[in-house]
Amino acid sequence: MKRMFSAMLPAAALLAGCVSLAPDYARPELPVPRQWRGVEAAGEAARGGAQPVSLLDVEWRSFFQDERLRQVIALGLAHNRDLRIALSNIEKARAQYRIQRAEVLPSVGADAGQSVSRSPASVSATGVSAVSRQYSAEVGFSSYELDLFGRIRSLKDEALESYLSTAAAQRSTRLSLMAEIAGDWLTLAADRELLALARETLESQRAKLALSEHRHALGVVSGLDLAQVRRSVESARADAARYAAQVEQDRNALELVVGAAVPDALLPDGSAGEPVLLAQIPAGLDSTALLVRPDVVSAEHALKAANADIGAARAAFFPTISLTASGGRISSQLSDLFSGASRSWSFAPGIHIPIFDAGSLRASLDVAHAERDIAVAEYERTLQTAFREVADALSVRASMQERLAAQQALVRASGRAFQLADARYRNGMDSYLDALDAQRSLYEARQGLVSLSLTEASNRVTLYKVLGGGMNMDRQMIITGLGE
Repeated sequence: MKRMFSAMLPAAALLAGCVSLAPDYARPELPVPRQWRGVEAAGEAARGGAQPVSLLDVEWRSFFQDERLRQVIALGLAHNRDLRIALSNIEKARAQYRIQRAEVLPSVGADAGQSVSRSPASVSATGVSAVSRQYSAEVGFSSYELDLFGRIRSLKDEALESYLSTAAAQRSTRLSLMAEIAGDWLTLAADRELLALARETLESQRAKLALSEHRHALGVVSGLDLAQVRRSVESARADAARYAAQVEQDRNALELVVGAAVPDALLPDGSAGEPVLLAQIPAGLDSTALLVRPDVVSAEHALKAANADIGAARAAFFPTISLTASGGRISSQLSDLFSGASRSWSFAPGIHIPIFDAGSLRASLDVAHAERDIAVAEYERTLQTAFREVADALSVRASMQERLAAQQALVRASGRAFQLADARYRNGMDSYLDALDAQRSLYEARQGLVSLSLTEASNRVTLYKVLGGGMNMDRQMIITGLGE
């Protein structure tokens, strides 16, 4: 028995084929231009004098440099439900691949049993009822298909590519989650800063109201000016209340995407002058960088899976050879089961040749070709979408430094204008309306600077996301997880 299996298994493995009828895979040409318009200007604006670093080599903990933000992102990676679903899908796809991979080798099993039968006297040759027993112990494999034309191999390749596609989709979900958490955290920081600005303005207006009421009592300030000061106080109070509500909504949105409560210590404090530190975006971007973006990688693996399905559909046109073999012991007495005379074996090869199927096999092949064409179109569409997302982010980036410099200059100019208008009002040279207009302009300019700073920081996060930053670093870990 041992010699039989030691001879048959290598032969089966040899016959299980190196042939594959799947078409040779060739990556489709990039359906997008090689360069983005304005990429050099955007890169120079992003550089800030720093040495550019490839985003593919920047791990997210290095990109998001604020420790509080890093901890919030880590919290989201641990608790977000969408990411949990994506991880479960990976485990499912990995198990399905291992199931399909197991079909390449025979499944060997051992069986032991006993059968007992009684023959009545009326049908017995001796005229006496008889009881017969049979004991057996066998090892063998059943219906093992010799993969002469690569059908099982193609199905294994399809399962592998489907698994890798699911893994890449999970990485895309993780990258989008990190970007969403960062965006919500930065929005909360900006709104907290706007709330602090509104409260600062409210306190300033209240102090001015107290002074104006005192001067009105002395007859120095008119009733109109006093009413205008009160109006500005109420406007500032309404702004403070609105931003307070917005900050609470921002925190709720952040905790929803994180999937857990975010401790106060990890929230931005909203103090002006404390920028969120983010890594710079490099210059010299090329559209080939999109090939490692997780959603593009996922689409390409899906295309490879569809390509492998064609091989399986082609192999179905050819004969299928299956083997069933076993070896063991059979005896009518349990005591004689392992004696030399009780040896037994069986070998039952089978072949199936498709002759007439009413066009079913041809239709299955046509379906496989159509699915491959669909996968090509989806891959190209994914690349085009990715290219546009990067182009949009770069178009914002190209003029960002100039816009920030102009807004900062506007804040300084508005501040100086307010100081002069306020001094003239205090000295009785102008009405309060001029000072109020100057203060409103300063307030709006400072609000604009906060919003523009948020746009700039969010743009860096968006560029990191749309370029698939750091997402190519863990592919080896994915392959290692298959046990190959």
